[in-house]
Amino acid sequence: MSTSKTRRTHTVADLSRVMDQIAPTGLAQDWDNVGLLLGDPTARVKRALLCIDLTPSVVDEAVRKKVDLVLAYHPPIFKPITRLLADSSGTDAAVYRCARRGIAIYATHTALDASDDGPNAVIASMCGIAETEPIEYVDEPGESQCKVVVFVPEADLARVSAAMFSAGAGHIGDYSHCSFQSPGQGSFLGSDATNPTLGKRGKFEKVNEVRLETVVTQRDLPAVLKAMIGAHSYEEPAFDIYPLGRKPVRGMGRVGKLPRRTSLGTLARKLKRATAAACVQIVGTPSQGVGRVIILVGAAGSIPFALGPSTGDVIVTGEIRHHDALEIQRRGCSAIALGHWSSERPVLASLADRLRGSLPGLNAQVSRADRDPFRPI
Repeated sequence: MSTSKTRRTHTVADLSRVMDQIAPTGLAQDWDNVGLLLGDPTARVKRALLCIDLTPSVVDEAVRKKVDLVLAYHPPIFKPITRLLADSSGTDAAVYRCARRGIAIYATHTALDASDDGPNAVIASMCGIAETEPIEYVDEPGESQCKVVVFVPEADLARVSAAMFSAGAGHIGDYSHCSFQSPGQGSFLGSDATNPTLGKRGKFEKVNEVRLETVVTQRDLPAVLKAMIGAHSYEEPAFDIYPLGRKPVRGMGRVGKLPRRTSLGTLARKLKRATAAACVQIVGTPSQGVGRVIILVGAAGSIPFALGPSTGDVIVTGEIRHHDALEIQRRGCSAIALGHWSSERPVLASLADRLRGSLPGLNAQVSRADRDPFRPI
């Protein structure tokens, strides 16, 4: 009897699905371009290469290693591309070469930034911070919902609510038939053209009613409204529709407290060793005490200022603009700039581990050709 093992074949679509679980594309910033940028979703993926930037050297490595997909942190297709030329000096040349070789490209960028185990969380762990929260929350991805409120005579309540639930209303997580009901009194005055179910036309009427509230997805809203109107006894049921925002759970950056206060210089040296960053700069003095850490990899810009950083706070990022550095000085806080690439690169190892764990048999490697464009002298 044969005991040979068969290895499962994974596709580009399988890897995209796993990535959307790790870093949902709905978490990305509106201006970003994430997800599958190039390739056939049905194509087989045995080897994947992870990098920060899809440079010519990374494409060379991908071709040499016979990679099926490159997972790039920065999207190589960002602005609209008007042409793909092999001899271009832009990233379109790298995309062209991947297309010729049948190498798919997936980009994650700010979707990964906002995920639970993204690059900001990795830097927080390097700092020794156990508990963090986002600097800037984003809406949890998912289907848009609204709340439907309808005013129903007490005798109609069971019939109307059952019709709405059957049409798709009232689902919250793993619960169904969810609603809120509160009693009240409705009033109306029908014209001579009306035929009221309760009361008489031309006479001011008051009726004991129930305010019925339930949640509905935008997809199910037309069917739910049709069911509600059909089950309601009124000629003109009164109802309201309120759009609902999604629950803010995850978001950009991380902020948390160090287990014990330390000096700016000590923390900067610790992160330099942990990230292997070649060009680390600080804003402040090495002896300056720090306790709270505000982390935003890449380029933080002015986002950390929304937290009102002051004495004892340190901003950890990749690069800092000159005028933002002056603002940090004026506030009396401090900052550590690890280098744009160096602040983002550490997440790739853990991301490769997660892909291998979710897709058994996948050969996921971190690119060796992916390099920081800046060099110390």
